[in-house]
Amino acid sequence: MNEADIPIDILAGKLLDWLVSRRIVDKNWHLHVRNIRNKISNAITDMPAHDELLQLLSGAHINYFHCQRIVDILKTTEADSKNVFGRYGSQRMKDWQEILKMYEKDSIYLAEAAQILVRNINYEIPGIKKQIKNLEQLGEEAEKKIDDLGRSEKVVYGEYQNMCKQLGVSGENIRQELVQKVFNDLPGMFEKVAASVSILKKAIELYASFVGDEQCLPLLRHVVAKGNTTVYEYVYGEPPLAVEEPQVKFDAQADASNEEEMGAIDFGDDGAAIDFGGEHIDYEAPVNLEVGDIDWGAPVEAPDAGNDIDFDVSLEESGIVVEEDGNSGGVAKGNEAYTVLDAPQYRDQFLNDLQELQAFLKMRLYQLSSTDKAQLLTLTMMDSFPDHDEKSLARMMAEVEVVHSGLMEELLQHLHQIKHSPEYVDILTSKVKQKLSSIDKMKETAKALKEKSINFRQQSVDLKPKQMKIIEQTKTLQGQIEKDISKRYKNRVVNLYGTNL
Repeated sequence: MNEADIPIDILAGKLLDWLVSRRIVDKNWHLHVRNIRNKISNAITDMPAHDELLQLLSGAHINYFHCQRIVDILKTTEADSKNVFGRYGSQRMKDWQEILKMYEKDSIYLAEAAQILVRNINYEIPGIKKQIKNLEQLGEEAEKKIDDLGRSEKVVYGEYQNMCKQLGVSGENIRQELVQKVFNDLPGMFEKVAASVSILKKAIELYASFVGDEQCLPLLRHVVAKGNTTVYEYVYGEPPLAVEEPQVKFDAQADASNEEEMGAIDFGDDGAAIDFGGEHIDYEAPVNLEVGDIDWGAPVEAPDAGNDIDFDVSLEESGIVVEEDGNSGGVAKGNEAYTVLDAPQYRDQFLNDLQELQAFLKMRLYQLSSTDKAQLLTLTMMDSFPDHDEKSLARMMAEVEVVHSGLMEELLQHLHQIKHSPEYVDILTSKVKQKLSSIDKMKETAKALKEKSINFRQQSVDLKPKQMKIIEQTKTLQGQIEKDISKRYKNRVVNLYGTNL
């Protein structure tokens, strides 16, 4: 096989080492490159206007092969400076010709070209590819977060709608709607609970038989018998003549001036002493009164037979009303004006009675359903009680649960707490509005992420032409190096492999 037909294969990453080992370039070549680069920097400042020159000098690391092309262009632009001996009088041409000579000494240009090729292959091109990939990945992650925020936004908005539905408000003015429901809906809700209590009569009788106390569960019995009455009626056993329920104020900021007026009575005397219209009284002087002698401060006249008092006038004629004994004619004020299911203390007592009855029914149901002989004594003790079985007990349990769930209904509890703690309406309103605030924040975040995603993708798009340009320049440089090495080895084919371009 002819030696000229044998290709020379060189690993691109080891090209510089290959050139040094073949003594084509000196191992200290880099010491001379600095002077050449300085010379190029100075020469660039004085260049003629030429489109190809502008393209060569923009965005690329100028190497020996660029300098060759620049000299070829200057031969055209600087042709007028050429003398009869074929030399150019233009300083531009002289500078670039000198640069070529400096490059060609000891084949420095080939070492630099090899270094540029290796740097582009190992760092520049992979770096741009990685940067583009990272930008595309960041854009995809931003889009994914936007989708996640969209789903979260729907979930939170669903929670907001659910909260509004549970509270029975439209959401336009949550605070005002809740306050109105306290006055408009809460009494009816209590009456509905009280109406459901009547079905517990049999269960209460069964428990009373068990404990041997007909007065057990007093508040529960009261509601069964009379409904959701005022605390006044529960305490005194008689309905009030009038009810003056404490006024609920939802204004968080009290008027300071009003508070001062309520705290002190202004008699309009500016602190002056009260004049009763009589002479000065000496309180230290001794008082002499005879027994049975009362001074009424008016002259005593002789009795007149015509002016005798008639003691036979009836009470009806006199207009005097005599109240009955007890509290039947009283007015329910303060906590006594609340209903038993509304007043916090008595509401808790009602719940305690209800839970006590519920616990008994659970225990009795367990005893009846258990086959354990240890329960035999208890079962015998219950034989004297009214007839009941597992089915009737289960029904009683369900009835108790209906009352309990009605009183513990979420909206009722919210409205009850608002009524007895006006600050709670602001807390509850803030909690509901917090959902809307979260949605607004999600929308702002999604908007910012959308802008970032567009920016990331635009950056990756802008980098791709740069990547293609470097790849193209690297391929061109690879061909120039292969051609140069080929001339040194009798035009044998040179292959630089491992470039991955």
